[in-house]
Amino acid sequence: MRRGTNRTVGRHPRMSRATIGALIAALTLALASCSGLGERVTESDEKLDIAVVAKGYASPFWAAVKEGAFAAGDDLGVNVTFSGPDTESDVVRQVDQINLAHVMHPDAFVFAALDSSASVIALEQFEESGIPVVAFDSGVPNSDIPISTVATNNRAAAAAAAERMVELTGGEGEVAILAQTSTSVTGIDRRDGFIDYLAENAPGLTVVDVQYNDSDQAKAEQQASAIIQAHPNLSGIFATDDDGAVAAAQTARRAGADLHIIGFDSGAVQVQLIREGEMVGSVTQNPYLMGYIAVETAVKAANGEDVEPVIDSGFYWYDATNWQDEDIQKAIYD
Repeated sequence: MRRGTNRTVGRHPRMSRATIGALIAALTLALASCSGLGERVTESDEKLDIAVVAKGYASPFWAAVKEGAFAAGDDLGVNVTFSGPDTESDVVRQVDQINLAHVMHPDAFVFAALDSSASVIALEQFEESGIPVVAFDSGVPNSDIPISTVATNNRAAAAAAAERMVELTGGEGEVAILAQTSTSVTGIDRRDGFIDYLAENAPGLTVVDVQYNDSDQAKAEQQASAIIQAHPNLSGIFATDDDGAVAAAQTARRAGADLHIIGFDSGAVQVQLIREGEMVGSVTQNPYLMGYIAVETAVKAANGEDVEPVIDSGFYWYDATNWQDEDIQKAIYD
């Protein structure tokens, strides 16, 4: 285990309210359009302050993460703020939000990196200030700044999706991947987990195309349409996020293509498509638990307690036969 005390932690020297106010005002003008900026700030100096910056803000997934983070704050008696960019392609805005979180000088910082490389420089200021950092959803490879990472084992989850695709296709034919990103660890691990499972267990099932949509459903629909037209013998599509899954299923339906569509996550539309038989099934994370554990871990680190370097927040395979199971319903965020 890694100690939360491997850096100076606990209550940190605070700037005067006037100085903080001036800095926040300046940054707020620049970031006025950032969703969720400073949400749930309190005036209490008696409680620990935990700042959370996610990959997004308004989507059902991040709404569930936010709910879990706030629940942890309530249960543990700490202040939690939550922000994130409007889209999961806006790396610049997320970096600005990370910088603003540092200006607030929280007792611990929790974040999910859109671009792992772009985040490292912004994170260095937390290390220099002695503020422990907890990563969630995506880690930061080649950096030891995050003292813990709370995430789904995305490679294992994607392998579970690949296993279902092999069963459906008999391990032969052509499949494609709609991936949400090529820059975050999350997207990379889901892509590679699927590809590596096929290479090891079904070499006759070939991945003929991989496209990246930045979690933009309209972009994913265009990509799915182009893939279907270019590969008339296509057997299936694996989408690494909710937007890609919905796009693949709806595009296949419009094109009259009989494809095995397997997704990731569990937004309301995707769940309905599975119930209607337009999709085979999907892998869902547990975003509420992820948000809760991330804040819980940050509180431990701020208090100088031991924290695990990697914490698996879990996943489930679900389809039309089991989506109503109690455990899966807790993880579905539709």
